[in-house]
Amino acid sequence: MSVLSVAGITAGYGRMDIIRDIDIDIPSGGRVALVGSNGAGKSTIVKTINGLIPARRGTISWDGREIGRTKASERTREGIATVPEGRLLFPECTVVENLVAASTFKRAKALRERTLEYVFDLFPRLSERAGQRAGTLSGGEQQMVTIGRALMTCPRLLILDEPSIGLAPRVVEEIFSVLGRLTETGLSLLLVEQNIQLSLRSVDYAYVLQRGELVKQGPSGALMDDPQVRAAYLGT
Repeated sequence: MSVLSVAGITAGYGRMDIIRDIDIDIPSGGRVALVGSNGAGKSTIVKTINGLIPARRGTISWDGREIGRTKASERTREGIATVPEGRLLFPECTVVENLVAASTFKRAKALRERTLEYVFDLFPRLSERAGQRAGTLSGGEQQMVTIGRALMTCPRLLILDEPSIGLAPRVVEEIFSVLGRLTETGLSLLLVEQNIQLSLRSVDYAYVLQRGELVKQGPSGALMDDPQVRAAYLGT
């Protein structure tokens, strides 16, 4: 069963369409990637799904219910959480304060202590730096806080927008190993990345975006072996 279905959405800014006729299906507990080069329109799809910009055409369904007109805050309450590109933390607040700030609505607040323990179990380094200001953390640690903050909303779908950008390879591997653990709980993942090789190794199914349109889709293993994908994105 699909937790999120995007059907024929077109969206953009001003008079310009950035994405056109996009279809994406995310099964419950599934690991899905949306991959493509910088400027392909990936972040526009993310913003359309989480309600920051409206779809001009098409539908967005959550558990079979159309949510295209619901506010971004309501979509978060429904269980859609986003790890944004650029992290967007409160730099003068501590790690704990940044995490707790995300658990303000009823369901997340009721589970706050349990979820906080879970986040610290996933990222032990954050437990060690719980009282440290977020602005003084390394880039990798800040990304961990950003992921933890999204988890504090108790989501059913976690969208990660370019989680590897600006991070050292060792830190990227560490964070992606944690993402593998998340799906063991039944959480659905939408990984949005320009690091295509890493993405395809981390998911079950992927969509390839090029100039605002989907040009390929399929099981990740099949896309890894696809000659066109390999030539265009994997350098082989």
